Amino acid sequence: MINAMPAWAAPFGVGFALSFSLILAIGAQNAFVLRQGLMRQHIGVLVLFCALSDAVLIIAGVAGLAPFLAQWLVSVERWLFAGAAGWLAIYGLMRGCAAWRGAAAIKMGDGKDNGLAATLAMAAVLTFGNPHVYLDTVVLIGTVSLQFENAAKIAFALGAVGASFVFFTSLGYGAAALSGMMQRPHAWRLLDAAVAVVMFALAYGMARAGGWL
Repeated sequence: MINAMPAWAAPFGVGFALSFSLILAIGAQNAFVLRQGLMRQHIGVLVLFCALSDAVLIIAGVAGLAPFLAQWLVSVERWLFAGAAGWLAIYGLMRGCAAWRGAAAIKMGDGKDNGLAATLAMAAVLTFGNPHVYLDTVVLIGTVSLQFENAAKIAFALGAVGASFVFFTSLGYGAAALSGMMQRPHAWRLLDAAVAVVMFALAYGMARAGGWL
Protein backbone atom coordinates (compact mmCIF):
# COMPACT_ATOMS: atom_id res chain seq x y z
CA MET A 1 0.00 0.00 0.00
CA ILE A 2 1.36 3.40 -1.02
CA ASN A 3 1.93 5.76 1.87
CA ALA A 4 0.18 9.12 1.77
CA MET A 5 2.26 12.13 0.78
CA PRO A 6 3.77 13.82 3.87
CA ALA A 7 2.12 17.07 4.89
CA TRP A 8 5.24 19.13 4.14
CA ALA A 9 5.63 17.88 0.56
CA ALA A 10 2.95 20.07 -1.05
CA PRO A 11 4.11 23.44 0.40
CA PHE A 12 7.72 22.46 -0.27
CA GLY A 13 6.85 21.75 -3.90
CA VAL A 14 4.97 25.03 -4.25
CA GLY A 15 7.91 26.98 -2.85
CA PHE A 16 10.42 25.15 -5.04
CA ALA A 17 8.39 25.59 -8.24
CA LEU A 18 7.64 29.27 -7.61
CA SER A 19 11.21 30.17 -6.74
CA PHE A 20 12.72 28.17 -9.61
CA SER A 21 10.38 29.77 -12.16
CA LEU A 22 11.30 33.26 -10.93
CA ILE A 23 15.06 32.60 -11.01
CA LEU A 24 14.93 30.89 -14.41
CA ALA A 25 14.34 34.13 -16.31
CA ILE A 26 17.50 35.45 -17.97
CA GLY A 27 18.98 38.27 -15.94
CA ALA A 28 22.22 40.05 -15.18
CA GLN A 29 23.03 37.83 -12.20
CA ASN A 30 22.45 34.62 -14.17
CA ALA A 31 24.54 35.87 -17.09
CA PHE A 32 27.40 36.70 -14.71
CA VAL A 33 27.29 33.29 -13.03
CA LEU A 34 27.21 31.65 -16.47
CA ARG A 35 30.25 33.59 -17.62
CA GLN A 36 32.24 32.84 -14.46
CA GLY A 37 31.30 29.18 -14.78
CA LEU A 38 32.59 29.09 -18.34
CA MET A 39 35.86 30.61 -17.12
CA ARG A 40 35.95 28.20 -14.16
CA GLN A 41 36.71 31.06 -11.79
CA HIS A 42 35.44 31.10 -8.18
CA ILE A 43 32.41 28.99 -9.11
CA GLY A 44 31.80 27.44 -5.70
CA VAL A 45 32.01 30.70 -3.76
CA LEU A 46 29.95 32.59 -6.36
CA VAL A 47 27.22 29.94 -6.42
CA LEU A 48 27.10 29.93 -2.62
CA PHE A 49 26.94 33.74 -2.49
CA CYS A 50 24.05 33.96 -4.97
CA ALA A 51 22.08 31.14 -3.34
CA LEU A 52 22.59 32.49 0.18
CA SER A 53 21.61 35.99 -0.95
CA ASP A 54 18.35 34.61 -2.28
CA ALA A 55 17.89 32.58 0.90
CA VAL A 56 18.22 35.66 3.13
CA LEU A 57 15.69 37.62 1.04
CA ILE A 58 13.25 34.71 0.83
CA ILE A 59 13.37 34.08 4.57
CA ALA A 60 12.87 37.81 5.21
CA GLY A 61 9.77 37.77 3.02
CA VAL A 62 8.32 34.62 4.58
CA ALA A 63 9.06 36.01 8.04
CA GLY A 64 6.76 38.96 7.36
CA LEU A 65 8.85 41.68 5.74
CA ALA A 66 6.81 41.64 2.51
CA PRO A 67 4.17 44.29 3.43
CA PHE A 68 6.78 46.72 4.79
CA LEU A 69 9.08 46.36 1.79
CA ALA A 70 6.20 46.68 -0.65
CA GLN A 71 5.25 50.05 0.89
CA TRP A 72 8.86 51.24 0.88
CA LEU A 73 9.38 50.25 -2.77
CA VAL A 74 6.37 52.31 -3.81
CA SER A 75 8.01 55.48 -2.49
CA VAL A 76 11.47 54.93 -4.00
CA GLU A 77 10.97 52.48 -6.86
CA ARG A 78 11.35 55.12 -9.58
CA TRP A 79 14.89 55.92 -8.44
CA LEU A 80 15.74 52.29 -7.77
CA PHE A 81 14.77 51.37 -11.30
CA ALA A 82 16.75 54.33 -12.66
CA GLY A 83 19.87 53.20 -10.81
CA ALA A 84 19.41 49.61 -11.91
CA ALA A 85 18.89 50.68 -15.53
CA GLY A 86 22.06 52.77 -15.43
CA TRP A 87 24.17 49.98 -13.96
CA LEU A 88 22.83 47.36 -16.40
CA ALA A 89 23.56 49.69 -19.30
CA ILE A 90 27.14 50.16 -18.08
CA TYR A 91 27.63 46.40 -17.69
CA GLY A 92 26.14 45.87 -21.15
CA LEU A 93 28.56 48.44 -22.56
CA MET A 94 31.48 46.65 -20.91
CA ARG A 95 30.50 43.34 -22.47
CA GLY A 96 29.77 44.98 -25.81
CA CYS A 97 33.23 46.57 -25.87
CA ALA A 98 34.79 43.22 -25.00
CA ALA A 99 32.90 41.58 -27.86
CA TRP A 100 33.99 44.33 -30.26
CA ARG A 101 37.66 44.10 -29.28
CA GLY A 102 37.66 40.33 -29.17
CA ALA A 103 39.73 40.67 -25.99
CA ALA A 104 37.41 38.38 -24.06
CA ALA A 105 38.65 35.26 -25.81
CA ILE A 106 39.44 34.06 -22.32
CA LYS A 107 41.33 30.82 -22.06
CA MET A 108 41.42 29.03 -18.79
CA GLY A 109 44.44 30.01 -16.71
CA ASP A 110 45.48 32.97 -18.90
CA GLY A 111 45.77 35.32 -15.92
CA LYS A 112 42.55 37.23 -16.59
CA ASP A 113 41.07 36.43 -13.18
CA ASN A 114 39.93 39.65 -11.48
CA GLY A 115 40.12 38.03 -8.06
CA LEU A 116 37.58 36.72 -5.60
CA ALA A 117 36.81 40.10 -3.99
CA ALA A 118 36.09 41.77 -7.33
CA THR A 119 33.98 38.81 -8.44
CA LEU A 120 31.86 38.91 -5.29
CA ALA A 121 31.57 42.69 -5.48
CA MET A 122 30.20 42.42 -9.01
CA ALA A 123 27.82 39.65 -7.94
CA ALA A 124 26.60 41.79 -5.02
CA VAL A 125 25.86 44.75 -7.29
CA LEU A 126 24.07 42.60 -9.87
CA THR A 127 22.07 40.90 -7.10
CA PHE A 128 21.12 43.65 -4.68
CA GLY A 129 21.15 46.49 -7.22
CA ASN A 130 18.20 44.97 -9.06
CA PRO A 131 14.81 46.08 -7.66
CA HIS A 132 13.17 43.00 -9.15
CA VAL A 133 15.09 40.74 -6.78
CA TYR A 134 13.18 42.27 -3.86
CA LEU A 135 9.87 42.12 -5.69
CA ASP A 136 10.39 38.45 -6.60
CA THR A 137 11.88 37.12 -3.37
CA VAL A 138 10.64 39.26 -0.49
CA VAL A 139 7.34 40.59 -1.83
CA LEU A 140 6.03 37.87 -4.17
CA ILE A 141 7.35 34.77 -2.40
CA GLY A 142 6.62 36.36 0.98
CA THR A 143 3.04 37.10 -0.06
CA VAL A 144 2.44 33.59 -1.41
CA SER A 145 3.73 32.16 1.87
CA LEU A 146 0.81 33.79 3.71
CA GLN A 147 -1.43 30.87 2.72
CA PHE A 148 0.69 28.51 4.85
CA GLU A 149 1.14 28.34 8.60
CA ASN A 150 3.65 26.85 11.05
CA ALA A 151 5.44 23.77 9.66
CA ALA A 152 3.87 24.22 6.21
CA LYS A 153 5.30 27.74 5.97
CA ILE A 154 8.75 26.46 6.93
CA ALA A 155 8.48 23.76 4.27
CA PHE A 156 7.46 26.38 1.69
CA ALA A 157 10.47 28.53 2.58
CA LEU A 158 12.84 25.55 2.41
CA GLY A 159 11.47 24.65 -1.01
CA ALA A 160 12.00 28.21 -2.28
CA VAL A 161 15.53 28.35 -0.86
CA GLY A 162 16.31 24.86 -2.19
CA ALA A 163 15.34 25.92 -5.71
CA SER A 164 17.89 28.73 -5.58
CA PHE A 165 20.69 26.37 -4.53
CA VAL A 166 19.76 23.84 -7.22
CA PHE A 167 19.54 26.49 -9.95
CA PHE A 168 22.79 28.32 -9.26
CA THR A 169 24.74 25.10 -8.70
CA SER A 170 23.45 23.72 -12.00
CA LEU A 171 24.17 26.97 -13.82
CA GLY A 172 27.69 27.48 -12.47
CA TYR A 173 28.96 23.92 -12.70
CA GLY A 174 26.98 23.14 -15.84
CA ALA A 175 28.71 26.06 -17.54
CA ALA A 176 32.09 24.84 -16.26
CA ALA A 177 31.45 21.47 -17.89
CA LEU A 178 30.94 23.23 -21.22
CA SER A 179 33.96 25.49 -20.90
CA GLY A 180 35.96 23.42 -23.37
CA MET A 181 33.63 24.58 -26.12
CA MET A 182 34.47 28.19 -25.28
CA GLN A 183 38.19 28.01 -26.01
CA ARG A 184 37.65 29.60 -29.41
CA PRO A 185 37.85 33.43 -29.46
CA HIS A 186 34.81 33.64 -31.76
CA ALA A 187 32.68 31.81 -29.20
CA TRP A 188 33.57 34.30 -26.46
CA ARG A 189 32.79 37.24 -28.71
CA LEU A 190 29.36 35.79 -29.44
CA LEU A 191 28.73 35.18 -25.72
CA ASP A 192 29.73 38.71 -24.72
CA ALA A 193 27.64 40.16 -27.55
CA ALA A 194 24.64 38.13 -26.40
CA VAL A 195 25.14 39.23 -22.78
CA ALA A 196 25.41 42.86 -23.90
CA VAL A 197 22.11 42.60 -25.78
CA VAL A 198 20.41 41.06 -22.73
CA MET A 199 21.81 43.77 -20.43
CA PHE A 200 20.64 46.58 -22.71
CA ALA A 201 17.20 44.98 -22.98
CA LEU A 202 17.00 44.67 -19.18
CA ALA A 203 18.17 48.28 -18.77
CA TYR A 204 15.43 49.44 -21.14
CA GLY A 205 12.86 47.40 -19.23
CA MET A 206 14.01 48.87 -15.92
CA ALA A 207 13.81 52.40 -17.27
CA ARG A 208 10.29 51.79 -18.56
CA ALA A 209 9.22 50.17 -15.29
CA GLY A 210 10.44 53.24 -13.40
CA GLY A 211 8.51 55.59 -15.69
CA TRP A 212 11.63 57.15 -17.25
CA LEU A 213 10.73 56.15 -20.81
